[in-house]
Amino acid sequence: MYWLVLTAVVGPLIVSLAVTYVVRAWARRSGFVDHPRGHKKHGAPVALGGGIALVASICGPILAGTVVAWALHGDTPPTWLPGLIKTHLGGMASKLPVVVAIMAGAVVLHVVGLVDDRKALGPWPKLVAQFAVALFTAWPMGIRAIEVLPAPISIGITVLWIVLITNAFNFLDNMDGLSAGVAAIAAAIFAVASMSAGQIFVPVMAWVVVGGLLGFLVLNFSPATIFMGDAGSLVLGYLMSVLTILTTFYDPAQNLTPLGVIVPVVVLAVPLYDVASVVLHRIRVGESPLRGDWRHFSHRLVRRGMTQRGAVLTIYLATAATGLPAIILPRVDWISASLLLVQCLCVVTMIAILEHTKTTSNG
Repeated sequence: MYWLVLTAVVGPLIVSLAVTYVVRAWARRSGFVDHPRGHKKHGAPVALGGGIALVASICGPILAGTVVAWALHGDTPPTWLPGLIKTHLGGMASKLPVVVAIMAGAVVLHVVGLVDDRKALGPWPKLVAQFAVALFTAWPMGIRAIEVLPAPISIGITVLWIVLITNAFNFLDNMDGLSAGVAAIAAAIFAVASMSAGQIFVPVMAWVVVGGLLGFLVLNFSPATIFMGDAGSLVLGYLMSVLTILTTFYDPAQNLTPLGVIVPVVVLAVPLYDVASVVLHRIRVGESPLRGDWRHFSHRLVRRGMTQRGAVLTIYLATAATGLPAIILPRVDWISASLLLVQCLCVVTMIAILEHTKTTSNG
């Protein structure tokens, strides 16, 4: 299994790094850059198009790998295939319709994001596209959360979850390396959680996401020389939401308790805190909750005296602090689970207190 994880990470990482360099050069030559204006505070124009590299390095390998599995699947798989792959080849091949549907949704959001990166569409066309993709994913394709509930309720919850997480990572893309780094940490946690549940398709998919993001972060971490733009953040949020739905968190046969269904909320507690705090603040001051500003969690940390790198690394650590315990959450008893949830709440509460406490001068 370790060699499969290594391949799933290293391959997309190399592709991502190479494509990001190429896209950055093209964006600079063609003038496809993000100019500092409004709530955007970077000092000079920065190349856009990083979303192209992310789609190529994440969606490309996932789709290609599933197509290969489908092509090799049969009564007599090739003898040169490793035993682990042979065992799961049929299951991987059966995922082709699901993967095609997910990739189709990602491409739609990618195109909408590219158009917005080139010429701002405004929030409503993007929100309509998100709801359309989410509904397509949950309804005809049947990728749903909490399937024990009646279908209409399950579909409704799934649509709202996909739109929420898509926007959470879109909101989080407000500082160099922030959205990509948080997503990489969360995807790695989901990969380990799904591996412990005996899955192979979902963890491989998650590790591909990690690899693609790590390659992109080489040029996106502060000081970033390329941004993912909405063409990347919308796709990234969509893929993260789908990963949480596809991962098995509750399965009595695997000794996974019902508590597992809250794992995605715990792992994504920091992005959810950011989007909730920003939206509530905008509503409180009478502004549109979809309007961009400089009031995100990361911005507030910088105003507390941190550097941009320091703020981003702090949010990375906060994500790991809330997310890592979630790996064992489906396997512990109610008392232990309660303690883990309290720990998560303590981390988020501590963040809220620290970022909102006024500083005093001792001089």
